[in-house]
Amino acid sequence: MQTAFSKTDNTARHLTATIVHIQFMLGMVLYFQSPVTAYFRQHTSSAVHQPDFLFFGLIHALLMLAAVVVVTFGSALAKRQAADAHKHKTLLTWYLIAFVVVVIAIPWPFSPLAHRPLIR
Repeated sequence: MQTAFSKTDNTARHLTATIVHIQFMLGMVLYFQSPVTAYFRQHTSSAVHQPDFLFFGLIHALLMLAAVVVVTFGSALAKRQAADAHKHKTLLTWYLIAFVVVVIAIPWPFSPLAHRPLIR
């Protein structure tokens, strides 16, 4: 059974990409105001050897940037697909990849990348 790629689906595709871009811009504002990032930028050679500074100063931002790129790329590819089934499959594939990248980039308490409690 094929489902049509409706106007609502297209709006959801566009809205998802827009929200991801807004979230990324807010994240960049916080990133450049963070004292952890300032320390990382000023003391890069020593900070890369400290897992928490490396995660919050570099890894988290790069993974989130990668997720934004994946969402943008997937949205653009889906928009240009001819068949509705291909649009749905393209969105599912690329948005799922971006979701996995975002989940990896979150500083979970059990993450080997960052040591941070769930509730402070």
